[in-house]
Amino acid sequence: MDHESDTTGVTLLKGDPKIAIIKLSIPMIVAMLLMSTYNLVNAIWVAGLGADALAAVGFITPLFMILIGLANGLGAGATSVISRRIGAGDRNGAHATAVQAVLLSIAISIVISLLLITFSRPLMILFGAGNTVDLAVEYGNIVFAGTILILFTNVGYGILRGEGDTKRTMYVMGAASIINIVLDPIFIYYMNWGIAGAAWGMIVSLVLIASVQIYWFCIKKDTYITLSKHVDIRETRHIKDVLAIGLPASCEFFLMAILAVFINILLVMVANTDAVAVYTAGWRVIMFAIIPLVAISTSVVAVTGAAFGGRHFEKFPVIHNFSVFLGIVIATIIAILTWLFADQISYIFSYSAEGAHLAPSIAAFLATMCIFYPFVSPGIMSSSVFQGTGRGLSSLLLNVLREIVFMASAAYLLGVVLGYGEHGIWWGLIIGDILGGITGYVWVRFYISRIIRYT
Repeated sequence: MDHESDTTGVTLLKGDPKIAIIKLSIPMIVAMLLMSTYNLVNAIWVAGLGADALAAVGFITPLFMILIGLANGLGAGATSVISRRIGAGDRNGAHATAVQAVLLSIAISIVISLLLITFSRPLMILFGAGNTVDLAVEYGNIVFAGTILILFTNVGYGILRGEGDTKRTMYVMGAASIINIVLDPIFIYYMNWGIAGAAWGMIVSLVLIASVQIYWFCIKKDTYITLSKHVDIRETRHIKDVLAIGLPASCEFFLMAILAVFINILLVMVANTDAVAVYTAGWRVIMFAIIPLVAISTSVVAVTGAAFGGRHFEKFPVIHNFSVFLGIVIATIIAILTWLFADQISYIFSYSAEGAHLAPSIAAFLATMCIFYPFVSPGIMSSSVFQGTGRGLSSLLLNVLREIVFMASAAYLLGVVLGYGEHGIWWGLIIGDILGGITGYVWVRFYISRIIRYT
């Protein structure tokens, strides 16, 4: 391979892993924060249409999250395989992987779109949408028709991360969020499209993102990876590698949903629906707070993959320890801020007369769960090391242990069996998180030591 053709991102991937993790993570943190801001603003705009519209979006949300989980999984698979090919000096293999990942995303999206659109009404009835079925179907069918855009753009993000170019990812993700924020009120209220306007706002922004990505990869061709019809895609091992990471990574996303449903059931058992409302509101804060850790973890996949492909196994301890340490430091700072401003944050979710009584409980939840933040780092960074080295099933198993075995079990034991109620469930989540983090860290350290010893 001609090393003079290496882009800044590829050079970064192959260099000092500490610098690479920091420089790759910062754009991703910005992009993900903007995306989360959009999700919040979108909910506010839809809420203006009334309770039925908000409920309709809520009934579509589980299916939408499945699409996002699949898209993120395929993106992670593309990142892992492409970075490994780049690290090994196999540029043609990286090109082939990118083209195959794009073709795979298109094929899967066509099948899923047809199935979801065909069965959207029966599914909404099954989910109990009641008198909001028509609204849910109207919104959902537009979203489902855009499945190809959701999967394609996320694979595009994965390709860019795989070649160490997270700045472009930040540009398009940030632009999409801003465009969505601007278009939603225009389509929903000015154009009078109602709930369909919210869906069309997302579709238009995704079309613009896909167009920019196609321009970068196929026309301008100033990226390290290009999408060319001349690439030999008959070699199937690349796509198998993408699926080996992508499918388990998609399942990891679903584990979060399973855990949330289980915790809701426990809270109803030991308390009431107010406890569920407190947990739902507080958990949104937690998911927002750990965005920097998620962003760092996506960079760890790429940096680990490049080191693995180049057989620079001596970088693994540095990558793992530094990312865990960086995550703990950032999470600790955020935890302290959450604890200090728990009361103020709680009012965001309890400003109405109907919800004002929840404020003290939400504040108590946040003040307790801030302990949760730092221990996310060892688990999520360890999972990313596994993904970067192609061990998708190990990453999935680690998340099963953390979320289902440790967190769910500890919450049930403390909240139900020992009778500590909703506070017991909160502490069960924290204890499970700690156990999961320790397990992940030890497991990866053992894995790294074996790689170094036997190579």
